[in-house]
Amino acid sequence: MVHTRIRPFNTKDTYPEQDLDNDLCQAVVAKGATVFVRGQIAQDLDTRESLHVGDAGKQTAKAMSNIKMLLEESGSEMAHVCRIVVYLTDIRYRDAVYKEMGKWLKGVFPVSTGLVVPALARPEWVVEIEATAVIPD
Repeated sequence: MVHTRIRPFNTKDTYPEQDLDNDLCQAVVAKGATVFVRGQIAQDLDTRESLHVGDAGKQTAKAMSNIKMLLEESGSEMAHVCRIVVYLTDIRYRDAVYKEMGKWLKGVFPVSTGLVVPALARPEWVVEIEATAVIPD
């Protein structure tokens, strides 16, 4: 493969309640040193357990922790995040989400897009954050 796949998985294992069979991964290191991190939610990536149900701030902290871990596994770090996309299921979560996210990205200055969507893949998830970063020379 031209690209490095970080933490590959199949959706039939991650979402056993759904009739899916897709090969995905948590991050892709593209040739040319770009890292694309899959949208992260408040889920333990090892156990697939959903965490912090009902708390948008804590869900954001876990999503950002996952992003940090995946970037480090990819050879990058939070300081090299270039772009983030934030998905919220309710605009009222924006304040808690952005305050928490800002702690993780202080001094980084990525471009950012925020969207309010009707739902995420599971009803207990209220925020999802994806990131694109580079691996420094």
